[in-house]
Amino acid sequence: MSHDKHVSYTSYLKVSELLALQQPLSDGPEHDELLFITIHQVYELWFKQILHELSATQVALEAGNTHRSLALLGRVRTIMKTCVSQLDILETMTPLQFNSFRSRLSSASGFQSAQFRELEAVLGRRDQAGENADKNTGMGMADHLQPGSEARERVERAMSRPSLWDSALAYFNTRSPMPKSALERDVKFTWEPNPDVQSVLVKLHRTDPEASMVGESLVDLDEGLQEWRYRHVKMVERTIGRKMGSGGSSGAGYLASTLFNPVFPDLWAIRSQF
Repeated sequence: MSHDKHVSYTSYLKVSELLALQQPLSDGPEHDELLFITIHQVYELWFKQILHELSATQVALEAGNTHRSLALLGRVRTIMKTCVSQLDILETMTPLQFNSFRSRLSSASGFQSAQFRELEAVLGRRDQAGENADKNTGMGMADHLQPGSEARERVERAMSRPSLWDSALAYFNTRSPMPKSALERDVKFTWEPNPDVQSVLVKLHRTDPEASMVGESLVDLDEGLQEWRYRHVKMVERTIGRKMGSGGSSGAGYLASTLFNPVFPDLWAIRSQF
């Protein structure tokens, strides 16, 4: 297969198109609006990459491939560290600078990021409409997205298929038998901590170094997400205090409610059993 000899750095990376996507709405424009747009667009690119990596991670876990699983999980954790460090840049913008253009955001809010919702679903969150709706918002994870849109369908599909934890259970089952109820559960519902699963995990940590490393890499990822949430909360508090968030969300109050909710509760629960 031949390659186009005219491909250049600019054409391959679509640099011209990329740099045309930052379009401040302020008349000036306000100096800091470009920073705000750039940071959030970069976040969306990282979310896309994380979803790409986690899809491959699930395949590797379900195939029992320890080394590829560890490599992919390590990459995702490193990306998460980069996401956290980007908040340092955003915090160079003062509350007065943010409020100089905040009114132009109208109903736009980070709460509306379909990719982050999809990421949460891949990690196991299952806030469906109705009885299983988010207790803080009263909404399902995809309810704020346009019905029939590709973004909504992606989130809904992610909530209907096995999560990263389900793939991890399949991996651990190749090392030591997991309870049948855990392997055959309805993946459309939120995982509930399982003492029988925890017993197997404790055994694996004590007797199987490779399985233990995979478990610890999952904890690294979980901790990285919690770190990002915490820094996000503090950034919002620093910027707008306790005011209502963009798009009608409760701002820092809502974000704070998401803290200290581990993605893999069983891997944290076994800490007290060693």
